[in-house]
Amino acid sequence: MPEQSSLPEFDPVLLAVMANRLDAIVREMTSTVLLTASSSVIGMARDFSCTILSAEDEILSAADGVPVHVFGGNLQSARLKQVHPDMKEGDAFLNNDPYSGNSHAADHTFLVPVFHEGRHVFTAAVKCHQADCGNSLPTTYHASARDIYAEGALIFPMVQIQKGYKTNDDIVRMCLSRIRTPEQWHGDFISAISAARAGERALKQLIAKFGLDTVMAFKDAWMDYSERRADAALKALPQRTITRTGQLDAMGDFQNEQLDIKVAIKVDPDAGAITIDLRDNPDCLDNGLNLTEATASAAAICGVVNCLEDDLPLNSGTFRRIRVLLREGSCAGIPVFPHSCSVATTVITDIIINLVQEGLSELGEDFGLAEGNISHPISESVIAGHDARRNGADYVNQVCLIGGGGPASGVEDGLHNYICPAGAGICYRDSVEVAEQRFPMMIHQIALVTASGGAGRRRGGPATRVEFGPRNGTMSVMSVSSGMITAPRGARGGHGTQVATNILLRDGVEVETHGGYVEVRLRPGETVLGTDSGGGGFGDPMTREPERVLYDVLERYETAARARDIYGVALLLDEDGTPLGIDETATRALRNRAAALETA
Repeated sequence: MPEQSSLPEFDPVLLAVMANRLDAIVREMTSTVLLTASSSVIGMARDFSCTILSAEDEILSAADGVPVHVFGGNLQSARLKQVHPDMKEGDAFLNNDPYSGNSHAADHTFLVPVFHEGRHVFTAAVKCHQADCGNSLPTTYHASARDIYAEGALIFPMVQIQKGYKTNDDIVRMCLSRIRTPEQWHGDFISAISAARAGERALKQLIAKFGLDTVMAFKDAWMDYSERRADAALKALPQRTITRTGQLDAMGDFQNEQLDIKVAIKVDPDAGAITIDLRDNPDCLDNGLNLTEATASAAAICGVVNCLEDDLPLNSGTFRRIRVLLREGSCAGIPVFPHSCSVATTVITDIIINLVQEGLSELGEDFGLAEGNISHPISESVIAGHDARRNGADYVNQVCLIGGGGPASGVEDGLHNYICPAGAGICYRDSVEVAEQRFPMMIHQIALVTASGGAGRRRGGPATRVEFGPRNGTMSVMSVSSGMITAPRGARGGHGTQVATNILLRDGVEVETHGGYVEVRLRPGETVLGTDSGGGGFGDPMTREPERVLYDVLERYETAARARDIYGVALLLDEDGTPLGIDETATRALRNRAAALETA
């Protein structure tokens, strides 16, 4: 059991009120960014997160934050105090250093320490995925970079960007002179700083309303309550040691062999704890696929909390009960300088989350998840070029047109537009109309793919298909992805899904197939067509309720043929093949025959 706090018992009603107030502050910060950001990847796709941290480096609230952004935020808070022990009110700091607690160089994190009468009490943090970060290639996922020097990003290792509420214009000029779309970056910078300052003001108002002593007592009580909740949730799990192995695809000259990625899970209900061991993984790679300490930790934590109660507080109190073991010098652990971590937020991160949550399904029908889509085909690519409509002005942006299927659980089907495990379905889809207005692109199709979700008692979310190309001139398209050789797997008898594909078309005719790494320059008349993966299914498809199967066929998630062959559900069809209802007699016969074959 967690140690009992020496503090007097905190009023539970006030605890709930103040916890929700913290979440409201984070959501106010989030709304500020969403409504004021300049780039599409931040302001439309919502690839950013806001967090409130304590002066003791605890994550207090990350309401609606992207898991891979926020679950390692405590590392940045600790680094801030180490580098700037004399920070003062009005200061603000910029950190995108993968070796200073950040996720990867494209995630600019703005940290504002919050003071009360000279005492540092909180830190408001805003992390935004940039449309461009100064990389040597026009992408924020430089997978082929052999080291951080080849990567080329501007690195700010917890650099002071404001003092006394005044911006350091030298830092701003560095970014304006190096980042490909300087005005866009500057708008995003102002948006993020404004959101962090909004958090600062709201936290000061919280202290003014309740008093510092009450707020500090609440902070400790909130962490202890969250730990007790996690302790109880983990005590309800069966004791087990589980190992899982997934595959990182080979994807080009920079990564020419498939690698095994391993996780070891130890569930200890007696201690109310769980350990995720990532130490038995390959050494750092000579490319940009390496994880950072923040993303490796976040991946392990995310895989666990995805499988626990959905109202469990996602803060450092809960995370006290999740132990993550990392090895220095591992591609899935703590990187060694100067290895590049440009793609640290996806690929290997997604594989680890999938392995942890699917591994926990071994505990029983009520535990764990299947695997979700891990492919990032051209629907999530970075596009760049010159816009003839705007006198040849540069443009660069990560599009977020749609994403693949989420994993099924024992109780729910998988999400649509899940995108990937690291994002957990939190990012938004780009508007087609706005994307085509902002960038010289033509989006030819965006579609859900029929019969692409893993079959199961609960079905995985569907795969998606996207095709686009330039309206005028040429367009650079870059993306990096696993899942092109190894597809997401189902759990507890649920089926896996299909691998992803990337195809180059010229005048509608296929001319080239790409693997997981795409680096092409499209000319007029050329398009790229990408199909990602669905999510894995959970449980035996033959136990899915026939009414659900009928609904799936009517909504074109499934076909009548798969309903019969995989789910054992015979449908009554009209002459056009449209389902009219369930043939209950034939369905019973199909399922009885399948059960007899299974027991034979």
